[in-house]
Amino acid sequence: MKNLKPLLIALTIGTATLTTQAAEPTIPQQKQVAGYYQHQFGPYQITALLDGTNYLNRSQFKGAADQEVSEILKKYAAINDKGIQTSVNAFLINTGNQLLMVDSGAASCFGTHLGSIYNNLKASGYQPEQVNSIFLTHLHPDHVCGISNNGVANYPNATLHISKTEYDYWLSSNTIKKLPKENQEKFLGTVEKIKAALAPYEKAKKIKVFSDKALSFGDIQFKPSFGHTPGHYSFKLKTDAQELVFIGDIVHSHTLQFDAPKTAVDFDIDPKAAVETRLEHFAEYAKAGQLIAAPHLPFPGIGHIYSKDGKSYQWIPVHFTD
Repeated sequence: MKNLKPLLIALTIGTATLTTQAAEPTIPQQKQVAGYYQHQFGPYQITALLDGTNYLNRSQFKGAADQEVSEILKKYAAINDKGIQTSVNAFLINTGNQLLMVDSGAASCFGTHLGSIYNNLKASGYQPEQVNSIFLTHLHPDHVCGISNNGVANYPNATLHISKTEYDYWLSSNTIKKLPKENQEKFLGTVEKIKAALAPYEKAKKIKVFSDKALSFGDIQFKPSFGHTPGHYSFKLKTDAQELVFIGDIVHSHTLQFDAPKTAVDFDIDPKAAVETRLEHFAEYAKAGQLIAAPHLPFPGIGHIYSKDGKSYQWIPVHFTD
């Protein structure tokens, strides 16, 4: 018993020392594992590919009061100094005889924090030359820039599928004449990136523009989802009684725009139509239980939409399986 007190003092000093040392930022930041996730959907294998993680400023979301935004972010433990987190994802569909791709990521169009899809595709066991078709939900640079690099096609054997309305909006010389002057410079900057990405496919005559009357291409059905851009499309994959919908940019936040779905984002070209599309499609997917694949929901961006009251929604991601 006489030796107990010195022992306690020694332990206390040792613990304090350990605590101080552990607080020092001495552990180097490690790179995450390759960003791909494979999900079986009927006879199809779906591979989600991560381009990177992005953050949006709260001010970019319109239609929700600041106090409501704070409460929603707090509820999801999503308050941080960087902003509202969003992922950038693309998806591969292995049909057994074709390899299809939905969107392609940002490549270098937005900085070094994005641009990993090309390498993640190879890490997942595929080669870029195996991709037969690329379906672009719309032509914003974070979806189209990944198809090429410095004038060379990243997927040399792929044909691009783009809606006519979308193609004409960005590439027609008449569009800029209808825009307010304060928006023209930003529009032209976006068009420059789009043209650079499309150039090698234009040269190889590997772009197919589908009309709004088109219903399907092989295993893929086209689903209009206008608003975010004038020719924005979602794509539907069906098997037996199941559906998987690649929804594109009808949503950018798994927190804010699910709890408050009337919230627009400032790069919606037609915010009113974008909100109407989200409300209509969310209600449909929550009722019918379709599987959803989304480019801006947390990786792998595959899951279901749930609603208890038909007014607010919840994102239910797929459970990890090995």
